Amino acid sequence: MDLGFDGASMGEIARAAGVSKGTLYVYFADKCRLFEAMVEDELELGQLAFHFDPAHDVTTTLRNYGRTYIAMLCRPGGGSAIRTVMGIAERMPEVGRRYYARALEQNIKRLAAYLEEHVKTGELAIDDCVLAASQFPLMCQASLFLPWIFQAAPAPSAERIAEVIDSAVRMFMAAYRKQ
Repeated sequence: MDLGFDGASMGEIARAAGVSKGTLYVYFADKCRLFEAMVEDELELGQLAFHFDPAHDVTTTLRNYGRTYIAMLCRPGGGSAIRTVMGIAERMPEVGRRYYARALEQNIKRLAAYLEEHVKTGELAIDDCVLAASQFPLMCQASLFLPWIFQAAPAPSAERIAEVIDSAVRMFMAAYRKQ
């Protein structure tokens, strides 16, 4: 991640890891597969961090999800994988597609399923739960993620994250709470 996808060779990666280049190739066919394995490890942590238990109320679940999501997204080193994927996706679209499917789309589907359960109970009025589940994380990113990912601002404080997430939850619930 320090050198970027193009700047790091398998030899340099092996040296930094303290293994032989041959050992790397036993486990990973190429640098692309190694990078994807690193991203997979990060994604597994994200999947474990997000709890969408239908028994829990929507406001608390969204607040917890939003805070965890932004804290993970904007943590030190957290943007490296995103920047790298964005940088190589145009010439290696399969990497971008796999990252999207495994990271972003998976969380959208999980959140949509949670929202659908609350539509069934009558708590929420949402016609398109996938759209709503796509909107919420972007509302959580407002004023936090883009300045940070482009290094125009430091990682947001826990207090600022809480303010933005609370606002996102209020907007989401104002739009989708059953009247």
